[in-house]
Amino acid sequence: MNPEQILFILFGAVSLIGAIAVISFRHPIYSALALIITFFAQAGLFVLLGAHFVAAVQVIVYAGAIMVLFLFVIMLLNLGTLSAKGAIAGKLKGFAIILGILFAAEGIYIAVNALNDTAVASAQPATESVTTTTYDIGELLFTKYLLPFEVTSLILLAALIGVIVLVKRDSQEEN
Repeated sequence: MNPEQILFILFGAVSLIGAIAVISFRHPIYSALALIITFFAQAGLFVLLGAHFVAAVQVIVYAGAIMVLFLFVIMLLNLGTLSAKGAIAGKLKGFAIILGILFAAEGIYIAVNALNDTAVASAQPATESVTTTTYDIGELLFTKYLLPFEVTSLILLAALIGVIVLVKRDSQEEN
């Protein structure tokens, strides 16, 4: 067996297990996380099949934007249990602070270097001015349009924080 066949079997198994986990978990947040794992495994399958652009769209659109939308709905409907919220929040506070510092550093780096198109080094010089391949699309996305791409992710993060605040406020008013 060659490595590609092994990876294909591995990604297929992870995708199948993730799909079964989506319908098996009783807690909707765990189901959403299992669905994200399934999306990433399917993106790995697309990469093995040579469809790199489809894999990138799979991760960006489905594992990113659509799952954020699902989590908004879950939080707005207040699905799931609230008993484990305090214990988990205390354990992950340090991790959240470190992650926030890393994201802030990334944002500063991108903001400083995006104006002169040096935020991400190009591995291959562009020979055409017309975007014709997925490489060209990726190069444009992560060089010239990196700042708008990151701003979009920050807008989604702000929307997520807004939903959390609204749900928390509604649950406190009910008590």
